[in-house]
Amino acid sequence: MTEATAPATESRADEATVQECVKLDGQRAATDGLLARLYRVEVDQPLLDELHSMRFPAKTGNENVDEGYRLLATYLSNTWDNSITDLAIDYVRVFIGHGVDAFSAAYPFESVYTSEGRLLMQEAGAEVLATRRENELKRGNWNEAEDHIALELEFMQRMALRAAEALSDNAEDEAIAYLRTSYDFLENHLMNWVPMLVADMRMHARTLFYQGLGQLTLGTLQEDEAVLRELLDSVED
Repeated sequence: MTEATAPATESRADEATVQECVKLDGQRAATDGLLARLYRVEVDQPLLDELHSMRFPAKTGNENVDEGYRLLATYLSNTWDNSITDLAIDYVRVFIGHGVDAFSAAYPFESVYTSEGRLLMQEAGAEVLATRRENELKRGNWNEAEDHIALELEFMQRMALRAAEALSDNAEDEAIAYLRTSYDFLENHLMNWVPMLVADMRMHARTLFYQGLGQLTLGTLQEDEAVLRELLDSVED
């Protein structure tokens, strides 16, 4: 009896583990997608309404995530008739600046933080473009440079969705490949410059919203790094 039921029990446990991984990748994709949207363009009324309806966790285990959610929740609890205008002005202040020099804003491009002279369209952009092409990802009609943070976050989102789909289809090797691609991209790109971007966001932002967005982004990437490393270590073991 024991010998007959053991494989079935093990199979159910494996299936539960797979479903948990699928759920986790789905959550990662949803968060990366939301962050990408918040960096891509200013907040509009439908998005502000959606954010109002969300319930943010108080304790996640990551201080930056917790601080980010706290700042966002504080801002959202005090919105007023001109909040959309308030956020639009701060978006321009934080990410576009007055254009006098390369230090007047938290420019959301990897090249600005990884090239000499803080210039756009440098090596980082070419590397991100190559990675997107290797993974057969098209960017759509948006005109910003390849190494804009929104596009890099969208890359992470797409890889998480692909990993979840592969796991659901029992294509474990394919899923592992997507996880490795995600981890390598995170290490070679986002984690190399986003901490500096977030520091500049804290300096330039006047609203708690964009200060919170920076902290949430940094914490989310830190959590992604830990989760992906744990998943890959478990596979390698």
